[in-house]
Parts: sequence; structure tokens; C-alpha cells
Amino acid sequence: MPSSRTTTAKTRSKPADHRRGEKAGSARAPQPAKASSSEPASSRAERAAGRRQAIIDAALDEFISRGFTATRLDDVAKRAGVAKGTIYLHFKDKESMFEELIRTALVPLIGRLHAPPAIGGSVRDAIEGFARTFVQEVASTRRGEIVRLIVAEGPRFPSIADFYYREVVSRGLAAIRALIELGVARGEIKQKNLARFPQILVAPALIAVIWQSLFGRHAPLDATEMLGVHLDMIFGERRTA
Repeated sequence: MPSSRTTTAKTRSKPADHRRGEKAGSARAPQPAKASSSEPASSRAERAAGRRQAIIDAALDEFISRGFTATRLDDVAKRAGVAKGTIYLHFKDKESMFEELIRTALVPLIGRLHAPPAIGGSVRDAIEGFARTFVQEVASTRRGEIVRLIVAEGPRFPSIADFYYREVVSRGLAAIRALIELGVARGEIKQKNLARFPQILVAPALIAVIWQSLFGRHAPLDATEMLGVHLDMIFGERRTA
């Protein structure tokens, strides 16, 4: 006959076994599904693009107001309304940020130069069309400040000057040279050696940017009219009906 001590021990062990069963059962019970916090990839990409553009816009503001040397990533982040670490998700340093300004603001414009003149159009028409676009979208806007910054600070930051030359200047000169050669072949341009110095043809554009930045408040420059006079010297004056 079992002793009362043994019986008591067995009796006491039942609640423990019961509790273990509950734990085991609870471990096997299916867990409630967690609410998904994911969002469509398109939405994430759109928000990331928005932050990137905010950073670029803020960087342009800082570069214009402080210059390249004095601009700090902390100030760009503050102006853009993002954490400084967010900048490093898009750009590795200040130079790569400035290069992006060149790439987005100026490179697409240069790409238009490579388009051949419209059917029935003259080389002069093609150059004047580009010049009008340049005046409207660069010389008369804050984009012109990018060019001014490169002229002012490029010698101290050769990597930026190199990038600008590679992405903008060399492409632009190649396109202008091709247009000059076409103009010579068509008889529109008499000075054949002009193709050796395409810088002469685009000089007014650079003058317009620098002049507007430094002296525009004293003596505003009509860049479009100046270019017209410049082209008259190269192509000859347009005949009026």
C-alpha cells in the first residue's frame, strides 16, 4: 500500500504536468499573423527619389550661398530636412553631389546639340535654337551659378573641373565643331578655320553666365541679342524681307 507521502507527491505533480502541457500546447498553437509593414516597391522608389531630389535642391542652395569650399553636408541635410546619414545613401561625398548637379542640370542640355538641324533648317537656325534654350534654362536661371562655381573654384578642385570638361565641355565642343563643319560644307560659314576653334562660337554663352552673375544687377545683359550679333559676324547678317 503506497505511503501517504508518495500519494501526496503524485498529487502535487499533476498541476506541474498540467502547466507543462499548457506551455507545450501554447508553443504549438499558431501565432497570430503580424501585420505587414511593407509597401510597394514603386512607393519606396518614389520616396527615395523625392529625398534624393530634395538633397540635390538643398545642395544647390548651399553651393550658391556658401560656395563649394564652405558648404557642409550637415547644412545640406538640414536644409533638405533629412538626417545626414541619408545623404550617404545617395552620395559618397560633397564632390559627387556637385557632379550630380552638373549631370542633371547641364548634361541633358548639351545632348540636344548633337541632334542634326531640322529638315530644311540651316546650321545657324540650329545654333540659335540651342542658344535660346541655354539662355532660358541656364544663363537666366540658378543653373548658371553651377557654371560660375566651376569657373571660380575649379582650379582648387581639379576633379570637379575634369568632370565638367568630360561631361559638358568636350561633348559641347564636339557637337559645335560638327555643326561648324556642316555649315562650311553647305557654304553657310566662310571661315573654314572656325572648326579648329569652336570655343569662339560658344564664347557668348559663357560670357552671359559670368556677366549675369557678377554684373547683372548693374547692367543687365541681353544675351540673346548679343548672340545674334555674334552670329552675324560668323554667318553674315540675315537678310530682311
